[in-house]
Amino acid sequence: MHLMTKLVMGSPFRAARVLFFIVGMVSISSVAMAAERLYLFTQNYPPLHASKSGKDFAHSADEIEGVCSDMIKAILARTDFDYVMKMRAWSYAFNRVQGRENHGVFCTARTNEREDLFQWVGPLMSLRWSLFAAPNSNITLSDLEDARGLRIAGYKGDVMSQYLVDQGFNLTMGASGDVNAQRLVLGQVDLWVADAVMGPLVAKTEYGIEGLRPVLEFRETPLYLSVSNETSLEIVAALRSAMEAARKSGELESIVGSYE
Repeated sequence: MHLMTKLVMGSPFRAARVLFFIVGMVSISSVAMAAERLYLFTQNYPPLHASKSGKDFAHSADEIEGVCSDMIKAILARTDFDYVMKMRAWSYAFNRVQGRENHGVFCTARTNEREDLFQWVGPLMSLRWSLFAAPNSNITLSDLEDARGLRIAGYKGDVMSQYLVDQGFNLTMGASGDVNAQRLVLGQVDLWVADAVMGPLVAKTEYGIEGLRPVLEFRETPLYLSVSNETSLEIVAALRSAMEAARKSGELESIVGSYE
């Protein structure tokens, strides 16, 4: 006979106590989930994420905007979680969240090398790995090997940049990627590795640079909210459920469309 059936068929007082205990535990669990505070980090990489001040850092969600940032806010709005959102250099943000409970970073390219570092909520959108040349450059590439030996601008912690470093390409990297378009047109580098869509937008928004030449698109990876492995499975499941709800409602697609 099922345990609960036995209890209910036994003493009414005992059954009442058991039911009260179960209801109480469910309520405590719900309150605990609602009281959880999440600590989320991103970088200044418009239009995916940008500080409203134009600086490379921000201390609250109200100071941060952008396609991916707005997606994350929309997802969190469908949960009961309290959260803190900050903008820092990518290498700092990426490393800080690992090993810390209730921490996450976005938007993160999900690759085989990173798979075990996080729990993944997404995909939200895709990153199209591209190499750009200056408007007056005559560089042409048939494949990635043609770029070997050329000077390529990237930035620390960026998945595209690190991939090229690991493959033995000549990368010059700084703490932030937003200056690379300027370095390209000044002739300090031959190529710039950036997303196919975001690269030209960053160049135009930050420096008024237009006409960059996309000479090669060589890979595509999905972008996610990456959550530390120390964060509970219940929290990650709630975030995934909220993301699916936002996607099915058309809210995430509408956010992307608002930036086009």
